Amino acid sequence: MSDCGCEIEITDKEQAKTLIILLLINGAMFIAEIIAGVLADSTALIADSLDMLADASVYAIGLYAVGKTMGVKARAAHISGLLQILLGLGVLADIIRRALLGSEPEPGFMLIVGAIALVANSICLVLIHKHREGEVHMRASWIFSKNDVIANLGVIISGLLVLTLDTRWPDLIIGLIITVVVVRGGLHIIKDAGQERRNMANDG
Repeated sequence: MSDCGCEIEITDKEQAKTLIILLLINGAMFIAEIIAGVLADSTALIADSLDMLADASVYAIGLYAVGKTMGVKARAAHISGLLQILLGLGVLADIIRRALLGSEPEPGFMLIVGAIALVANSICLVLIHKHREGEVHMRASWIFSKNDVIANLGVIISGLLVLTLDTRWPDLIIGLIITVVVVRGGLHIIKDAGQERRNMANDG
């Protein structure tokens, strides 16, 4: 009975169910935040929305990897990390553009949407918590969910600073910090996936 594969099948189903929920939450929040970010003229919100998009893509890739070989899961995590970095660099370009051309962020939008996103990502973090020490594609999902919560807190802090100081610079600075967090997360996952492949090669 121990070789029936039942435990692996149950684990795969749990992973798939968790990733589907995370994908739906992040996909919905990306749409909400990108619209709010444009309306609020907020770099921090746009950065956070693209982080949501990257994470939704990460969860979709992770969902594809469920039930596959460890090699596929490592490659999926590697692709996820690259995607995070590319989107982070895209946000960096937008930050530079706004710094040069100017912007007028709306703190009310930032606070409300940031708070909603924080609740959504806190739910995601609770859901993925049990998989944080699991296989490489699930570890990637845990790291991205954790970074999302940090980014949401940054948006809220940015909104408060813009409101109290009456200047756009907190929005740009927090947007830059979120970008750094996103890129660092991507680099960490690429490193983790590379180590997983090296371990597989050594075991083989």
